Amino acid sequence: MDNSSKLFEIFADDPLGLLDVKAKASLARNEDGRLTASFEEINGFIDKHQREPQKNMKDMQEATLFSRLKWLRENPDKIDSLQAHDRHNLLEIEQEVEVNSIEDILNGDMFGILDDAEDIFTLRHIPQEREQAQLVARREPCKEFKQYEHFFKECHADLKAGKRKLIKFNERFLEEGNFFILKGVMVYLAKIHDAKKDKFRKLDGRTYCVFENGTQSNMLMRSLGKGLFEDGYAVSEHDDKVLDKLSPITDEDEPSGTIYILKSKSTHPDIQSIEHLYKIGFSKVDVKERIKNAQNEPTYLMAPVSIVSAYECYNMNPHKLEQLLHRFFGTSCLNIDIFDHEGQRHSPREWFIAPLNIIEQTIDMILSGDVLEYRYDSVLQTIKRR
Repeated sequence: MDNSSKLFEIFADDPLGLLDVKAKASLARNEDGRLTASFEEINGFIDKHQREPQKNMKDMQEATLFSRLKWLRENPDKIDSLQAHDRHNLLEIEQEVEVNSIEDILNGDMFGILDDAEDIFTLRHIPQEREQAQLVARREPCKEFKQYEHFFKECHADLKAGKRKLIKFNERFLEEGNFFILKGVMVYLAKIHDAKKDKFRKLDGRTYCVFENGTQSNMLMRSLGKGLFEDGYAVSEHDDKVLDKLSPITDEDEPSGTIYILKSKSTHPDIQSIEHLYKIGFSKVDVKERIKNAQNEPTYLMAPVSIVSAYECYNMNPHKLEQLLHRFFGTSCLNIDIFDHEGQRHSPREWFIAPLNIIEQTIDMILSGDVLEYRYDSVLQTIKRR
């Protein structure tokens, strides 16, 4: 019996099928399967959120999908193998076209989407539900832009001259007449219509926003605020305009809030060792009520505080007074990290190192309108003329 017959008998006498082994799948096929599966995760994210994944450092899963999509777009060989699965047209390779004029843009419009100037502001080929949801962010040409154009020019000039500055956005800045930077474009909040508290007890209402690129939007206040939180800034008011709003008190006026000066009772050595450390803030409620839980709040350095001074505000926006004080003492702002009871880190920004008499003198100068002629020297801890 030859060797081949012996092998045949061995394979034939295998009642349990132990020798019936399937060939191992090729490594290339496994790699293709993993690549497809990883791309389907990106498709699944878009199906759920109706947008591409962003570089979101607060959500590592989304950040990972963002990096993966970026890597795929940079690898033509991967794009070829995924074409059958690209239902969101994520991997289309566009040829770069040199654009030097408006004519280049129009001539390069191979699909004719610019034939109707009004149409470029209309969303197409998307689910109806998504189109309705995006109403808050839709922009259209502003027919009255000429009457707002000089506002933007003046604001840019003020920023260049240092009379305004970009500041971290806070919801309290959502007031008519304020400027913002949203995704790199300046926005003027011209009007807020019928602002009412929503189910979260926060004010919301339709706005009339004018953009420096000649467009306008009627997005909701909450949508505007969310966009500014994610990628934007507030533009501080011009100092002269702030002072114009600090008008005298009359007998018929009612207090609109309180500017307070607090001193920390912290026993932490790093805080106890700082001389002339005060918190300057604003409260619409009674200051004693506001600070009763100070030992549990990072903004109060997780320690009790004592009230040093309190100023009732009339006939003015006390937020503006607070803003001027924070700008005046900005170079002496306390730079410290505070950890709450859950171990999360916070950086309080309303504590300043300045003698009490200097702070009180500055408040008087703001009320008199003289503050613009002076600055605070944080090294000598004194007020100097500019």
